[in-house]
Amino acid sequence: MLKLLRRYGRPILPMFLIAVVFLIGRAAAELTLPGLMSDIVDYGIAQGGVDSPVPEMLTVETFDEILENLPITLQEEFRHSYAFVTMWEYYRLIDMSVYLQGQLAALLAWFEAGEQVNFDEEGMINQHAKAFIRAEYARLGVDMEEFQLDYVFSTGGTMIVVTLLAISAAIVQGFISARIATGLARKLRADIFGKVVSFTNTEYNNFSTASLITRSTNDVNQVQQLMAIAVRIVVFSPIMGIGGILMVVGTDPSMAWIIALTVGAMTTFITLFIIIATPHFKKMQKLIDKVNLVTREALTGIMVIRAFVTQKHEAKRFDEANIHLRKTELFLARMGALQMPLISIISNFATVLIVWIGANSIDMGNLTVGSMMAFVNYTMFVVWSFLMLVMIVIMLPRAQVSANRIMEILDTRLVVTDPEKPAVPDKNRGDIEFRKVGFKFPGADGYALSDISFKAQSGKITALVGSTGSGKTALVNLIPRFYDATDGEVLVNGVNVRDVKQEDLRALIGYVPQKAVLFSGTIESNIKYAGSEIDDNMAEAAAKIAQADEFIGERAKGYADEIAQGGTNVSGGQRQRLSIARAVAKRPKIYIFDDSFSALDFKTDAKLRAALAEEVGNQTMLIVAQRINTIKNADQIVVLEQGRIAGMGTHRHLLKTCDVYRQIAASQLSEEELMKDLGESGVMA
Repeated sequence: MLKLLRRYGRPILPMFLIAVVFLIGRAAAELTLPGLMSDIVDYGIAQGGVDSPVPEMLTVETFDEILENLPITLQEEFRHSYAFVTMWEYYRLIDMSVYLQGQLAALLAWFEAGEQVNFDEEGMINQHAKAFIRAEYARLGVDMEEFQLDYVFSTGGTMIVVTLLAISAAIVQGFISARIATGLARKLRADIFGKVVSFTNTEYNNFSTASLITRSTNDVNQVQQLMAIAVRIVVFSPIMGIGGILMVVGTDPSMAWIIALTVGAMTTFITLFIIIATPHFKKMQKLIDKVNLVTREALTGIMVIRAFVTQKHEAKRFDEANIHLRKTELFLARMGALQMPLISIISNFATVLIVWIGANSIDMGNLTVGSMMAFVNYTMFVVWSFLMLVMIVIMLPRAQVSANRIMEILDTRLVVTDPEKPAVPDKNRGDIEFRKVGFKFPGADGYALSDISFKAQSGKITALVGSTGSGKTALVNLIPRFYDATDGEVLVNGVNVRDVKQEDLRALIGYVPQKAVLFSGTIESNIKYAGSEIDDNMAEAAAKIAQADEFIGERAKGYADEIAQGGTNVSGGQRQRLSIARAVAKRPKIYIFDDSFSALDFKTDAKLRAALAEEVGNQTMLIVAQRINTIKNADQIVVLEQGRIAGMGTHRHLLKTCDVYRQIAASQLSEEELMKDLGESGVMA
């Protein structure tokens, strides 16, 4: 998770700092509220609105009496602390030192109690002093009921303002947190997608499709959810927890051990949860991959499943994967379900201790009711701060696993990379040359291709033929650098493909894969997929060459007709023709047809090949095929056998000189066709 934040944290840092400012403001406001509530209870209700043991105003008689009873050393200071108001015959407080305040409070308490009050009992001194002050204000003609209500309403109004400030800060901070979380998730998804589409087959084979989907969706969601609450909890909870502890210590240090006991219990619980839950979160993400894999295989292979009546088998496979996931999720859910009861027990136990011990302190006069209520509130702040941290702890292990899985994709080193100083190939032709090329798949022991050398020249058709597994597809995949050759060189227009930017290289190539791939959209969007420069005329011309214009014209909306995901609403032959049209519309210099005519009937195949032959000007056409009829008129045929070139030449030449080619031809053509192709003087071996 830290690695992910180091990579993506800098752009969100300014917004995070703004959120921190609002969180600090919110914390300060919420920590102020219990103190204000305590003031209302202790001073507004219990003390009739008098919140200080020092009177704001005194009658002349009381002033003189106090002056007489104060030590001589304090009399001058006391006299200068009050100003005499001539008109109303009383004195008003101006300023007073802390020491004099304590002496005055004790003296007023003595006036009220009629006896010396123990100076160690500060609470008792203040209560007696305030009782005397209430009586003094009444003698001055103050309406004490109104005085009390004024204090309650003014303090209550302050609480409302503080509450509104806390709410406003929470709303703004929540908005910022959401922006940070969703922005990070958007960036992650974009980078994962960008990385995956840059994968060659080598990197792609290291991850299953189901795993890539899970990492792009579920794993990113886990990180997003953590960030959405972490922005406020990681900052807000410590502030509230530390602030609550400081307030508790300031209220009554003798009960601080209750907080220490509570925090210790919760820390122990959190640590145990992390130790137990983390391995199961790792397991759960892998099980989600497994469920996605089984589901995807079942959906993509639904026709095969029905054909072989294996629905029960597939249902059993899914059920097994689903049960394993359910068991893991149940275990974690039960772990999570224990948290709230345990937190409630701890917090309630702390509350009972506070009330029990606080009641004794109130009885002894060392603590007020309002202070005890504030103490309970501050304790709850500490408890709930830890509870919010528990939420992070619950999410963190799973988010950590998800972040690691995301970084596995983003940190994957690409095997095929662009050179630092790329060469620029000639864009007006498409000559291809293989020089002693050898290739083996990553992780394989043996070579799939060995000592491959031949040229495919512009304006000519070069065909590749061979038995299944002979290396035809592997060979053509080396040209657009879906793989890089292990040995030797692959050159396009005299330049090694390793020295060319992949984008520039693939701009020269029109590629039609073995499995025709269409994208959801329309027929028009699929044909124009190669680039925005393809206009309607070019798309229609390409469809005509690919023999797709007939079935397109029969559809209700023509080129605007919808294509379902994967092209499932068109036949296999129609998919192949649209794939060929897409490549032709690009007008490339190199055509690569990797067994792209297998789903076509012989008539359509012949018409398409004739149209393509007319299309070839200075373009290079490379055709991988199983049918001899498809490639017999090629300018050059390369025969592969177990990854090596078994023969090379024209159809007639290979029939005479290459046993492998002759066997393939004999399995597909009649004896009369073979004799005709060989010529009257040809002799079959």
